[in-house]
Amino acid sequence: EQNLTMGNNGAVIPTTIANRIIKAVKDICPIFEKATLYHVNGTLKVPVWGPANSTHNITVSYQEEFTDITADSGKFTSVDLSGYLAGALTLIGKSVINNAQIDVVGFIVMEMAREIAAFLEGELLNGSTKAQGALSTTNTLTAAASAAITADELISLQANVKQVFQKNACWIMHPDTFTALKKLKDGNNRYLLQDDFTGTIPYRILGKPVYLSDNMPKMEAGKKAVLYGDLTGLSVNMRENVQIQILLEKYATQHAVGIVAWFEFDSKVTDSQKLVTLTM
Repeated sequence: EQNLTMGNNGAVIPTTIANRIIKAVKDICPIFEKATLYHVNGTLKVPVWGPANSTHNITVSYQEEFTDITADSGKFTSVDLSGYLAGALTLIGKSVINNAQIDVVGFIVMEMAREIAAFLEGELLNGSTKAQGALSTTNTLTAAASAAITADELISLQANVKQVFQKNACWIMHPDTFTALKKLKDGNNRYLLQDDFTGTIPYRILGKPVYLSDNMPKMEAGKKAVLYGDLTGLSVNMRENVQIQILLEKYATQHAVGIVAWFEFDSKVTDSQKLVTLTM
């Protein structure tokens, strides 16, 4: 528990202060913007079509006249998206607000929004006991090593997504993983992927954009270090959009101002063929 008080925030209440704040930043990928987004109260059922079992699906084959065709079919299943409530609360002492030469409340509201974005991104990638992340796709390849990735493995990973889903496909990985891939060399000490690194943002590997995320696992044994594919394979239900409120009266007896945020969401992979991971 840590509230913003005069005692622990002396740095923002000097006689003079530079008109800037230096803060830690995080690499965040656009998985929330690129996922399939819904706003549905109650339980959202996303229909998924697939084979009825290992031997039954719609089958096309050669036939003979005057011979009945044997009927067969796949089936619809559903992926259910409900809602999980999440929130955050920060208290700011009024003495800090009154003595600071910056907009402390505005700054904390923005920081809370950034932390919510980072939390959502982490859940949409890794999942938890509640929401399911994109890394839970059942489509995965396994690298030969536990702490290294080869160019051949990247090519195989990309090829594991059908061509119809390649148009909007992208890579997501930890910055350390990307750094290791940039250093891949051939037997003549030439960078293998140099033609794909154009210097533009986002970077590109094998023709597709690369997004970096501090929430992605690093290259460690058993970890899914690379995600590739069309992120619409992940569905997100935002039952309640993020709402940030400033509480002026509730904490008046503590000589403080509260900033509270609430939102309700759920996420699940609804099309694993659009997403593939590389497991170390």
